[in-house]
Amino acid sequence: ARKILDRDHYGLDDVKDTILEFIAVGKLKGSVQGKIVCLAGPPGTGKTSIAKSVAEALGREFYRFSVGGLSNVSEIKGHRRTYIGAMPGKIIQSLKTTGTFNPVILIDEIDKLGYGHQGDPASALLEVLDPSQNSSFLDHYLDEPVDISKVLFMCTANELERIPGPLLDRMEVIRLSGYDFPEKVAIGEQYLVPKSMKENGLLVEKEEEATDENQSDNKGEEKVATPLANYVHAEHVPSTVGISRDAIESLVRWYAREAGVRNLSKYIDKITRKLALQVVAEDEGAELTKKSSRKSETWTVSDENLEEYVGKHIFTSDRLYDKDPLPDGIVMGLAYTSMGGSALYIETQGIKRGLDDNGKPRGGGTLHATGKLGDVMKESSQIAYTVARARLAEIDPGNTFFDVTDIHMHVPEGATPKDGPSAGIAMVTSMLSLALGKPIRNDLAMTGEVSLTGKVLPVGGIKEKIMGGRRAGIQCIILPSANRRDYDEIPDYLKEGLDVHFAEDYETVYDVALGNK
Repeated sequence: ARKILDRDHYGLDDVKDTILEFIAVGKLKGSVQGKIVCLAGPPGTGKTSIAKSVAEALGREFYRFSVGGLSNVSEIKGHRRTYIGAMPGKIIQSLKTTGTFNPVILIDEIDKLGYGHQGDPASALLEVLDPSQNSSFLDHYLDEPVDISKVLFMCTANELERIPGPLLDRMEVIRLSGYDFPEKVAIGEQYLVPKSMKENGLLVEKEEEATDENQSDNKGEEKVATPLANYVHAEHVPSTVGISRDAIESLVRWYAREAGVRNLSKYIDKITRKLALQVVAEDEGAELTKKSSRKSETWTVSDENLEEYVGKHIFTSDRLYDKDPLPDGIVMGLAYTSMGGSALYIETQGIKRGLDDNGKPRGGGTLHATGKLGDVMKESSQIAYTVARARLAEIDPGNTFFDVTDIHMHVPEGATPKDGPSAGIAMVTSMLSLALGKPIRNDLAMTGEVSLTGKVLPVGGIKEKIMGGRRAGIQCIILPSANRRDYDEIPDYLKEGLDVHFAEDYETVYDVALGNK
């Protein structure tokens, strides 16, 4: 089972361990039993595809159906036989199709269930996904109790917040955080490149059976562009056709920065299709357009000739601001979205007001926030403004910056919706940096909710945020003290080279970001 899971997917150890535990329990009990697992994570991280590998590892039949946008309860529970065109629900159909009572059933996109006048499918799934009730599941079409307790249910979701509480309570949730740089390079090299080259006719499988696919993954073959040794180049294809490791590294760094590997896979497909065109054109002596023809001498795609195949870099730098230190009033925060973790800048600017006819200052003391912020983030900016004013009065009692200056705070990118309280300490730091005229180093990022008295409160998605920070080249991170347990659980390779500070109140954040240290 471990060999099958490792053959098809890189990483995802939590999912693999859960399945191996499940197999071990079945072996000890001498019987098969059901389980309900929910895989939650960003798109393109292998949630749907690993379910098929799980079925193969368990030696069970596999059935998949998607409930994204489903708003009819009858799709789950079946139609009554009195209606024309009545049919059983998806659960009974899956048992009928697979011909077994213990298949692996994948319920895809469970966080995108619809709700309509024909009932609430999320409530109908409560019976299906409850281990204590599904031994006598009643389908309206059959009208007889069916035991589905031996089925292994696997559900996939991008955002757990969108799954109703009672339904989420019935599932064992395994979070997939996405992949960082070395993992994406390994996946590209060991899985995506051979798969794409095989699908586009550049590689064929060897006729003789490979002795052990895992042994041949990447040992002693670093110079070869196709690391899986059970593939050989097809007829008429030059033996040097391939994609080198430095090309995959460039693709990950400058073209495909998302948490999953779907975009990386698209770029690799684009390269292999163009290679296939060049091979066939050269074999037949056909002429190609200037854009499609091969410009370099070699058939191997490397960092030097990558732009001929995929165009110019999508990303030109790792950060919005390369200057060190950053300009006053600019701080990097860390965000967590359904697409994974990312670095997020908070920008503040002061607007000095002139005097009116009576010699009194016009305006001053107001905050204006932009950047398509949600209600929670707007409230967070008001709290941050109050905390910043209170801290400034303690640090520099004679400073009247906030009294005579209006503050405009912006969070790029303006078209992307943002919400949540976790930028609190970054907002306070940004305002104090502007008021004190102290810049912040450009490799420092922070995340944490701030209370009105300056307490730093815990936030979610620590692993994803650290991965997002690493993608942006961050060296120093400030985290809430209560998130120390989350930090301890992340793998060691993510902690390497990071200077991490844990803050219980804003005092610590100030010392690290703006103090004299």
